[in-house]
Amino acid sequence: MCESKLHGVAGLPDYGTRTDEITIFAGPCSIESQEQFDEVAECVAANGLHWIRGGAYKPRTNPHSFQGLGEEGLKIMKNAADRFGLKTLTEVMDSEHISLVQNYCDGIQIGARNFQNFSLLKNIGIATSKTKTMVLFKRGFAGTIAEWLAATEYLTTNGNDNVILCERGLRTFETATRFTLDISAVPVIHKQSLYPICVDVSHPAGVRDLVPALARTAIAAGADSLMIEVHPDPQSAKSDGPQQLTPAQFTDLMEDLREIAAVFGKKLV
Repeated sequence: MCESKLHGVAGLPDYGTRTDEITIFAGPCSIESQEQFDEVAECVAANGLHWIRGGAYKPRTNPHSFQGLGEEGLKIMKNAADRFGLKTLTEVMDSEHISLVQNYCDGIQIGARNFQNFSLLKNIGIATSKTKTMVLFKRGFAGTIAEWLAATEYLTTNGNDNVILCERGLRTFETATRFTLDISAVPVIHKQSLYPICVDVSHPAGVRDLVPALARTAIAAGADSLMIEVHPDPQSAKSDGPQQLTPAQFTDLMEDLREIAAVFGKKLV
């Protein structure tokens, strides 16, 4: 069995050795209101899962697009998570937000746009060196695996090796999907590193009807975790509505994925 650098976190399997658990990070693209987030949190908890994710600070291509609720969003997330017994994950875009996010959340996400923001990576590594806060580190739009692994060292050499790498699709010539999911990254990361790998199946799909197929594929490829976006009313979502599942669709998908995971002797958590 391949030993991993990820330390145990409540609600997340200890990857000291590869386990039989596949962690699901589910939640809306953006935290929009307490009512919205509560509905998703209730769904995630009802499916026996441990983590909820959502964006409080949103890096948007268009500066006029919804930028997130900031600290208000963090408070909404923590409130829901405390009531439904969940762990929380959100993206940090700027070094000045690290401490604030740590006050509210159990995990920090580094998005694709900050893939090689070495100053931010270094500061997150330093800030989490004592707490060993879990850091989910997404691959850049056009980053190679070698570049991805090298960038990870800005986190680990500064004190925190509690890292999950997240494949979220590459920008290629293909336009049928939002991004091109590099599913081969899963076995390559397992071969070339000691880190667990998550597959974000929502961003490369771009549309919700493709999400289930990508999720099934990720499990078959050996992913240690999945990220899936869920929104109670995707049509009214303030960001990425077309790729988000409804709670009912998410529940159906979890039932499907449990059967597939069982084929490989694994279970969803």
